[in-house]
Amino acid sequence: MKYLPLDPQLFTKNRQRFMAKMQPQSIAIFNSNDELPSNGDALYTFKQNSDLYWLTGIEQEDTMVILYPNNPDPKYREVLVLVRPNELKEKWDGHRLRKDEATAISGISTIVWLDTLDALLQQWIHEADNIYLNTNENNRKASLVPVRDYRYAADMKSRYPLHNYLRAAKLIKELRASKTPEEIKVMQQAMDITEKTFRRLLQFIQPGVWEHEIHAEILHEFLRNRATGEAYSSIIASGDRARTLHYIANNQECKEGELILMDFGAAYGGYNADLTRTVPVSGKFTPRQRQVYDACLHLHNYAKSILKPGITIAKYHEMVGVEAGKQFVQLGLLTENDIKNQDPESPAYRKYLYHGISHHLGVDVHDLAPSFLQPIPEGAVLTVEPGIYIEEEQLGIRIENNIWLNASGNVDLMKNIPITADEIEALMKR
Repeated sequence: MKYLPLDPQLFTKNRQRFMAKMQPQSIAIFNSNDELPSNGDALYTFKQNSDLYWLTGIEQEDTMVILYPNNPDPKYREVLVLVRPNELKEKWDGHRLRKDEATAISGISTIVWLDTLDALLQQWIHEADNIYLNTNENNRKASLVPVRDYRYAADMKSRYPLHNYLRAAKLIKELRASKTPEEIKVMQQAMDITEKTFRRLLQFIQPGVWEHEIHAEILHEFLRNRATGEAYSSIIASGDRARTLHYIANNQECKEGELILMDFGAAYGGYNADLTRTVPVSGKFTPRQRQVYDACLHLHNYAKSILKPGITIAKYHEMVGVEAGKQFVQLGLLTENDIKNQDPESPAYRKYLYHGISHHLGVDVHDLAPSFLQPIPEGAVLTVEPGIYIEEEQLGIRIENNIWLNASGNVDLMKNIPITADEIEALMKR
């Protein structure tokens, strides 16, 4: 890992929160992700299962964690399972965790090797009544690949058909939606690295640079600050390409008079940042660009003002949509009649703002969260990212910060990152 060691209390607290919600006489089993083949004999870079990482901080492949709060032997109430280090494999692929190293990361004192697990696990399962198994219950899930969690669940049910099986993901979704102070501390590190990177870019951008050169500057600043890398594929979209929400080609020249939309974030310690800023390539907004930018910033600030614990995403989006309609009338994009006669199922503002305003953020960029109709819990971290996309003007603007919801309302974790048109112009001029 590139990042500095994290406080294992972060992961200890996450496990305690999960075990507090387990039914009595239950055992919970979590698996790491598969190592996935790319082409030939190559593998994709390994990415740990987010739930297992959230519970342990372990990023190594072939890892498991077993939680059994009622185990008669206290030593085995939290068990971390690792692949046994192999000297020959380490010569090819590098160091594998020893027991003391894994304990220092996770806070789990009992470590067993994977090749010794079966006999122990069978005894524990015979004593338990319920088995929690994990699956991917992210509402945005699209993959149909039969990953390890699903294969493991099928195997367990065939071996132990009379046990009561429960969904670990239902508990995990609730818990991961509400961040602890320890998690916020790590997320702030990712956001601080992202801030340094944005300030660097303001000194670099000028007419004639290419999108991929800006992308290279992002990667350089991330890595020199111990980030794992990008939280997601950076979007560097100048000119009309800014209207493509997931533009990642990043292969065009940035020209005088254009705006450039940059959506990027650092990954640090298993947690993510997610920033968007739109800046003038030449260092100065035109009057119309500033007018649209200020309208987008107004929507951003309005959305932040109403995003508090207890509101639902559905109600929040509805309120921001009403405010967007008002702003678009002022910009000359819509008329009062457009608003009056709009289809409630397809509001008029959607022509110029065609994506959601917020998503949860954490171990995953689109983190686990309650449904759109459930109240947002205290402790949640969400993005706030309204945009305005005008095809007729070949213009796209989006402004995004990350917001932590707390008992007093919310905290902008990116409050120190320049955001107003005046701030951006001043820094680019300098």
